[in-house]
Amino acid sequence: MKKQFIGGKLKALAVSIALGTLAHTGMASAETLIKFHHDLPEDSAQHLAAERFRDAVAERSGGELRVQLFPNNTLGDDVEVTQQMQLGAVEAAIIPTAKLSGFVPAMQIVDLPFLFPSPDVAHTVLDGQAGDDLLATVEQVGLKGVTFWESGFKQFTCDQPVTGPEDFAGQKVRVMQSPIIMEQFRAMGANPVPIAFGETYNALQQRIVDCQENPLVSIAQMKFYEVQSDVIISNHAYLGYAFLFSQRWFDALSPEHQALLTEVARETTTFQREETARREAGYIATIEDSGTAVSTLDDEQLAAFRDATASVHDEFASVIGAGLVEEFNAAIADAQ
Repeated sequence: MKKQFIGGKLKALAVSIALGTLAHTGMASAETLIKFHHDLPEDSAQHLAAERFRDAVAERSGGELRVQLFPNNTLGDDVEVTQQMQLGAVEAAIIPTAKLSGFVPAMQIVDLPFLFPSPDVAHTVLDGQAGDDLLATVEQVGLKGVTFWESGFKQFTCDQPVTGPEDFAGQKVRVMQSPIIMEQFRAMGANPVPIAFGETYNALQQRIVDCQENPLVSIAQMKFYEVQSDVIISNHAYLGYAFLFSQRWFDALSPEHQALLTEVARETTTFQREETARREAGYIATIEDSGTAVSTLDDEQLAAFRDATASVHDEFASVIGAGLVEEFNAAIADAQ
């Protein structure tokens, strides 16, 4: 994997390295600075949970560990920050599993359409052995995975009503740079267009793309509903975040600090998920109040989408790893 940075984003790396250097100067000699990245605004469940993580780490380490939060892609986008973590320039981040597919193909198993039938099943599987085995795969690329946070289940937004997969035929759909997600829309006859998360609003507004998919938190907080006529509640796929540390940085910590960071990250996971769920009703109300139509697919319509995208599971089984796919399917069956 090439550890190169794109265009003007070198500045973000320079800032990160400079901040990391300060943590080892005399001014901060009694503490270790942990730069924590995420891609959402401060008014999000992710950021509130990150604040709770920050405060608990400071308290339980007696001030020896200090977490500094960088929301809303301040240090670069998710892929760029992952590269910085490989170099040890950023210490911690939550990264969408789809964004990790270029580093570890197995990670995209979480993004398979209609993989998890409910949030409870998703949480049980990701918090169990199958989730631990998936997190272990990132060690091969210099990352340390400890738990999974989430934005929740994804919904469709379009400039037209959507009731079946045939409505995506010929539509240009903004997607993350993820082979599985791109193939999901190709299976429905759509044209997937990878566009950075921060550029999605403009792409929708300028009609570069017709549709997109995201959990309600992103649709509401990034105001995608302002430039789309329809939001379709589909729960067709899950958007999980892997909570990661830089492996080279993590390995240099004391065993006590390693255990503390891992424990606090996992303890904060429940709060992050509960806060995500708590906010969803408010997001729907905000979207409806704007005048954008909100509809919910019924069981028959969902079955049509499930059938249309079933081939994606078979196509990517060998890419993800047959053993991991079998493990996840068994864990999902056991959790229901």
